[in-house]
Amino acid sequence: MKWICKMLPLVLLAGTAYGNDTTHIKPKIRKAPRIEENGGITLPDGFKATVFADTVGRARHLVTTSTGDVYIMLFRLKNGKGILRLRDTNNDGVADQSTTFGNYAGTGITIKDGYLYASSNKEIFRYKLNDKQEVINPDQPERIVTGLIDRGTHNTKSLVLDNTGNIYVNIGAPSNACQVEDRKKGSPSPDPCPLLDSVGGVWQFKADQPDQGYHNGVRFAMGIRNIVGLDWNKTSNSLFAMQHGRDNLNTLFPEMYNEDESAELPAEELFEIKKGDDFGWPYCYFDWQQDKKVLAPEYGGDKKKQDRCADKKKPAYAFPGHWAPNALLFYTGNQFPERYKNGAFIAFHGSWNRAPKPQAGYFVVFLPFKDGKPNGKYEIFADGFAGESREPAKATYRPCGLAQGPDGSLYISEDKKGRIWKVSYTKK
Repeated sequence: MKWICKMLPLVLLAGTAYGNDTTHIKPKIRKAPRIEENGGITLPDGFKATVFADTVGRARHLVTTSTGDVYIMLFRLKNGKGILRLRDTNNDGVADQSTTFGNYAGTGITIKDGYLYASSNKEIFRYKLNDKQEVINPDQPERIVTGLIDRGTHNTKSLVLDNTGNIYVNIGAPSNACQVEDRKKGSPSPDPCPLLDSVGGVWQFKADQPDQGYHNGVRFAMGIRNIVGLDWNKTSNSLFAMQHGRDNLNTLFPEMYNEDESAELPAEELFEIKKGDDFGWPYCYFDWQQDKKVLAPEYGGDKKKQDRCADKKKPAYAFPGHWAPNALLFYTGNQFPERYKNGAFIAFHGSWNRAPKPQAGYFVVFLPFKDGKPNGKYEIFADGFAGESREPAKATYRPCGLAQGPDGSLYISEDKKGRIWKVSYTKK
C-alpha cells in the first residue's frame, strides 16, 4: 500500500510512498489558500460545509467507515491509483492523511459486513477490512464479478448491497434509444431491442462468490437506459435508483418536438426497483408533464400514445429532464433535523443539452420520504457548485457522489477538480 501523508490545512497534496508505514513529512510553512465560505456552495440555514479535501482527482462515488475514514473511487487514475482513502486525524473537518491503492479507475464503491467493494467499468472487487476499517491486502483484492459490458458510453458500474448477501450493479445501455447508429437521425431502432439481454438494467450477484459473470447473475430489472445513483432504502427494504433519461428528441424528431419540449423531456426518474420490474426503455419514456409513460417516437410514438408503455412501471418520483442524477443517498443519521430522517439526497451532475433553455442541475436536492415513499416536493439543498456558468466545460464543480458520515454529516464529492465537502448541521 502506498501511504501519502501531509499536514497542510485545507489542501491535500501528493506525497511519496515509503513502504507500508505512514510517513509524516514536515511541510514548508506557508499561508494556506483562502477557501470560500462553505467551500463555495450555499446551504439551508443552520448548515455549514468545510472543504474536507481538495484536488484529489476525479472523485466519483464515496463511502465512509464507522471510524470516519472516507474511501473515494476515482474516475481516472491519479499517480497510477484509482482508490483514495482520506482520514481526518485531528477532527477539524479537514482530511490530513491519505492512502491510495487499486490499479483501476471507476465509479462504484461501498462497504458492507467488513468488506470494501469497488468497481471498474468491467469488474467488481472486494477488500477485507480490519477492525480499524483499513484495507488489509490492498494489492490482492478478491474479484467478485468480471466480464461486464463496457462500450465506452453509459459504462459506469454503481454498487449497492442488500441485507441478505446480494450485490446489485447497474449496467447502462451504450445507446440513446437502441438505434443501429446511435443518435443519427433516421437510423432505425430494432424491435425487440437486442441490447436488453446484457445491458439496460440492474443485475444481481452474490456478494461473496469470486469470478461471477452474466451466467451467474440475475437480471433483476430491465428497461433502464442508465443509472449512476442507487441506494438501498432501509425503511422499505428495497432498491432505489435514479435513471438518466434519453436525449435528442428535437434533433432526431424536429417535426414532432420543439426545442423547449426536448429540453424538459423526458423525466429523470426515481425508481423503486423490485425483482422482474420493466421500466420500458427504449420503447417508452416518462413524460412528467403528462404524468405517464408514452411510446418513444422510434417505436411509433406521437407524444401522447401509451400503447405497450401503459403497463411499464412508473417512477416513484420524476424530475425535469437532463439534470443528470449521479448519486442517491437515503439519510439515516441523527445530526440533521428530524424532517431529513430517511429522506433522499440526490446529486445532479448537470445538463449539457437543454438549449435554448439554460442548463440545469449542478446541485444537490432533498426529497422527503415517509414510510419508504416520496412525501412532498423536492427542494434544492446545496447549490452554487457550478459558479458563474452552468455549462459543463465552464462549471467550476459538478456534484457526483454522496456519503453519510458516522456522526450524521453529509459528504459531497465532485469529479471535475476533485473537491470533497463535509456538510454539518450546527444550529442548536
